[in-house]
Amino acid sequence: MAEGAAEAPAESGGGGDLGAGALERGVAPIKSRYLTTKEQFHEFLEAGGREKPSQETSGGNHYDCDLSEPEAKRIRLEDGQPGEGATEEAAEHLEQPQTQKRARGQNKARPHIKPSHYDKNRLCPSIVQESAAKCFFGDRCRFLHDLDISGKLYLAPLTTCGNLPFRRICKRYGADVTCGEMAVCTNLLQGQTSEWALLKRHPCEDIFGVQLEGAFPDTMTKCAELLNRTIEVDFVDINVGCPIDLVYKKGGGCALMNRSAKFQQIVRGMDQVLDVPLTVKIRTGVQERVNLAHRLLPKLRDWGAALVTLHGRSREQRYTKLADWQYIKQCVAAASPMPLFGNGDILSYEDANCAMQTGVTGIMIARGALLKPWLFTEIKEQRHWDISSSERLDILRDFTNYGLEHWGSDTQGVEKTRRFLLEWLSFLCRYVPVGLLERLPQRINERPPYYLGRDYLETLMASQRAADWIRISEMLLGPVPPNFVFVPKHKANAYK
Repeated sequence: MAEGAAEAPAESGGGGDLGAGALERGVAPIKSRYLTTKEQFHEFLEAGGREKPSQETSGGNHYDCDLSEPEAKRIRLEDGQPGEGATEEAAEHLEQPQTQKRARGQNKARPHIKPSHYDKNRLCPSIVQESAAKCFFGDRCRFLHDLDISGKLYLAPLTTCGNLPFRRICKRYGADVTCGEMAVCTNLLQGQTSEWALLKRHPCEDIFGVQLEGAFPDTMTKCAELLNRTIEVDFVDINVGCPIDLVYKKGGGCALMNRSAKFQQIVRGMDQVLDVPLTVKIRTGVQERVNLAHRLLPKLRDWGAALVTLHGRSREQRYTKLADWQYIKQCVAAASPMPLFGNGDILSYEDANCAMQTGVTGIMIARGALLKPWLFTEIKEQRHWDISSSERLDILRDFTNYGLEHWGSDTQGVEKTRRFLLEWLSFLCRYVPVGLLERLPQRINERPPYYLGRDYLETLMASQRAADWIRISEMLLGPVPPNFVFVPKHKANAYK
């Protein structure tokens, strides 16, 4: 599992080259002529874009009024609390009157076959089994023999929106490596259909892996052995980066970084039964100021891990500071010659270039892909894409089509597609169009202020209200059913 949520205000210390120059208050620098207030923003949307916002300030220019963040949000930013949508604690919208108790935190009680063929560019089994000198298939082999993985862009196995339709979108825009959402090994061994669905691969995914979570060597090894017999993937990843309490308190996820004996048994056991490379995702450590990764990496290399991805934050830190790319740079040497991918705060090609200068083999992208899935194209073409609102709507339309293909076009399939679309829209609204920015690029820790876009759709896509996300979903999937309820990740933004 990787970042399924969001980010935080810029803070000094540990950020490395990435994040340098971020605004002091964590607000994206939008050109003044586009800025507005919260009240005028919603007034404009409610009018369907047919009326200009009321001009309440002197001089008749509504851009001259107070452009700052809402008071509660401003206090949170100035105090260094999680900003830009931090999954764990950030309350997305402070819509309710001050006299009412504000909802906050996560809605933790939200209701929740082997493929027959694949496209080209899958790793040859002879490579996997270290018999590259003599290919099993000879001249007839249609598989990939090039093991070079340097410079690859790896879409993280996101927990909220990292499903097959979203992966297809990212593949189209240039993601090189994809991975299924985190699957719990005990659920797989019990045959839970919903868990096995997380492992499904699409033919467009040429380098594809699955991610497992578990705390015990016997169940993890049995699960790896089962997957080795029943599904066709290019690698299996162990999630040792998951910070959530439900996983951590059971000894899985980040907890394994402090359980060296169990961790070793899991890696060695899984490596013994797999015919594909075993990879591991870790964080810098568990506690904020106690880094463990540099000590674990040489061990992981010796235990049998083929590649490690390092997220530049600790479990305790969550998203309250920028990822520590200077520490990732230090860990590159500790991991060598084992490949090390870096992860954290990539939202532009400049961020990616700075990351590659640390010596990492490749980059994993998580929240950046949720904010703008065309980020992979920007990195490969070394440019900022001022994508239009209509182009962004086309991406959402493709996602819904992929969703209906994946989950079905009956009522249940439509509503499941809608639910994942709404979850994704809660991230997409944080993207600020390139043409509106005073300074490029937008940083991942910068929350957009209220602004009016260049057209009504661009403004609607900037709304952080669940009700407006519903409106966008209705453009693509039709009206919501009677008594429709959407319970997003954060309690402060529920739609009922």
